[in-house]
Amino acid sequence: MLPYEIRDGVHVLFLQPNPEKPRGGVVVLDAWLIGEIKATMAAIAAEKPKGFVLASASARVFVAGADLAEIDALDDAGLHAYLRAGAEAFAMIPALGCPSAAAIHGAALGGGLEIAMHCDALVAALPAEGGKPWQVGLPEAGLCICPGWGGTQMLPARILPALAIERTATGQTWPCGEAPQCLFDVRAEAGSGADGAVAAAIRWVKSQDVSTGCFVAMHAPRRAISPTSAPAIAPICDELAKSAGATKHGAACIDAVRVGIAHGWSAAVARERDHLVALRHTPEARAKLDAFLKK
Repeated sequence: MLPYEIRDGVHVLFLQPNPEKPRGGVVVLDAWLIGEIKATMAAIAAEKPKGFVLASASARVFVAGADLAEIDALDDAGLHAYLRAGAEAFAMIPALGCPSAAAIHGAALGGGLEIAMHCDALVAALPAEGGKPWQVGLPEAGLCICPGWGGTQMLPARILPALAIERTATGQTWPCGEAPQCLFDVRAEAGSGADGAVAAAIRWVKSQDVSTGCFVAMHAPRRAISPTSAPAIAPICDELAKSAGATKHGAACIDAVRVGIAHGWSAAVARERDHLVALRHTPEARAKLDAFLKK
C-alpha cells in the first residue's frame, strides 16, 4: 500500500513513484500505482475518515500523467482494462463521503489533473517569485488523443466552460501562475512547496461544515458537468466544433462533453475510453506518440 498519515484528524495519502521504475522520482499513473491507490483507498475508507488530502511524495511533480510507454504496449482490451481500473480507483475519493482536497505543488498533467479533480478542492503552492512555473492542464490532444478519466467532464465545472473545452480539445496547458484563478480553490504561500500545499489543504478540509449535510449536497460525488450546467454548455460545443473540433481528437473531446450533457458521467467516461483507444491508432497519434516515446 501507499503511505498515508492522519494529520490533525485528516487522512493524507502520498502518491509514490513506482519503486521498480523510479523515473527520477517522477510520479506517473502506471498500473502499479493505480493498484496501490485502490488498495490504499480501501484501507482509508475502512477507517471512515473525516477529511482526505491527496498529495504527492515527488519533489519534482504532483503527477506527470499516465505512463505512455506502458499503455502504448497494451492491446486495445488491455488499454480498456487499464482505463477502467484507473476510473474505479479515482472514484474511491468522492466515495469517501468526506471533504477532500488535492495538494498540488508541481506539474499536474493529464491523468494527474484528473485524479486531483476527483477531490472537492484543488490547493496549489505556486513557485516563489522568479521560480520556474510548473504546468497544469490536459495535454492529451497535443498527442492527438483525448482524456480517459473524466477530464472532459470535470474541467468545465471548475473554470469557464468554453475555455475548458477549447483547451481540452487542443491540448493546451497553462504555466501554473497563468492558470484561471478559479481552477485553484486555495493558493498556499508561494514557494512553500509540498509541505505548504498539504498544510493549506488540511486547513481547507477542516473548514468544511459537514454537520448539516450541506457539503455532501453541494459536492457529491464530484464536480462535473451536471443537468444544471448542461443547457449552458451545449451551445458552446456547437460553436467550438467549428474550430477546435476540426481535428479527430478535438471532435472526440467535444463528443465526450456532449455525451456527458445527454447521458451523464458514466456514459461520458466510457465514451472517452472508446475514443482514446481508437485515436491512438490514427496516423496523427502514432506519429506524435512515437516521437514522444523516443525522447
